[in-house]
Amino acid sequence: MAITCIAIDDEPPALILLTQYIAQFAQLQLVHTFSDAISGSEYLRNNQVNLLFVDINMPDITGLDLVKSLQNKPMIIFTTAYKKFAVDGFELDAIDYLLKPISIERFTKAVNKAVEYHQFKTGSSPLPNENLFVYSEYKMVKIATADIIYIESLEDYIRIHVNNGLPVMTLMTMKKVLDNLPATKFSRIHRSYIVANNAVKSIHNRKLTLSNAKELPVSESYLDFIENWKKQTLQ
Repeated sequence: MAITCIAIDDEPPALILLTQYIAQFAQLQLVHTFSDAISGSEYLRNNQVNLLFVDINMPDITGLDLVKSLQNKPMIIFTTAYKKFAVDGFELDAIDYLLKPISIERFTKAVNKAVEYHQFKTGSSPLPNENLFVYSEYKMVKIATADIIYIESLEDYIRIHVNNGLPVMTLMTMKKVLDNLPATKFSRIHRSYIVANNAVKSIHNRKLTLSNAKELPVSESYLDFIENWKKQTLQ
């Protein structure tokens, strides 16, 4: 199923370019374009689309304010001639931020992010739960679940530790991240820790040793993990 989208930009050449670029992608279905933010905002209040391309610096309503006003937000790709707006854009969980003039190569990268995220959210990916999508440092990050060693809770944030890379920190609860991971491959072992089952190398005195040599405790509430792990190891 195609990803429905609209484009909003007060500059006619920019809107024409977006229209031409979108037409090159079979995954995208452009349903409308708008040259002013007010008309675009009105359309979005009465119609649902999957993806919004929107300019930030517009005279009537900024693209940022438009997105903030939406109750049901589609995926957002911001376009602008001003790099200074990047932080504000990603604070609104934008898929990407395109700096004008936009090249087809950079546009393609943004569209691919949107397609992958749409597949992830709708469960239409041929390999569900193969990737985890999170927002970190003002950008969307795709993490292969096979690369995750363990996840730790830091109050309102979590830190995702991966193979051969720096940890990724994001604003998310442990429950939410666990819901987005394959249930047969990850386990909660503590109020503060989730582990990849295949990353556990040994268990001694209610402590796990992981593939990166990190030791983590197993709390009283999750002791059944130890028995389950032993059974699976012996199979």
